[in-house]
Amino acid sequence: MHIEKLLSMANDIANFFNAESDKDIAAEGVKKHILRSWDPRMRKAIIQHYTAANGEGLSPLAGNAIKKLSEMKDDN
Repeated sequence: MHIEKLLSMANDIANFFNAESDKDIAAEGVKKHILRSWDPRMRKAIIQHYTAANGEGLSPLAGNAIKKLSEMKDDN
C-alpha cells in the first residue's frame, strides 16, 4: 500500500477522534483503532514514514498517535 493512502487513512481516523476534547485520549483512540484494524505491515510502513519524515503529511493528532505506536515495545 502506498504511503499516501496510509497517511490519508490515519488522518481520517484522527478526524473522527478529534471531537474528543482531551487530545491524549483522542490519540490513544487513534492508536488503538490502528492496532485493531491495520495489518502489521501497514503499521510498520507508517511508523517508518513517521520516523524518516518527522510525520510529514500527518495531522497533529494522527502524528501523536503514530508516535505512541512507535514507542510501543512489541512488534506493532
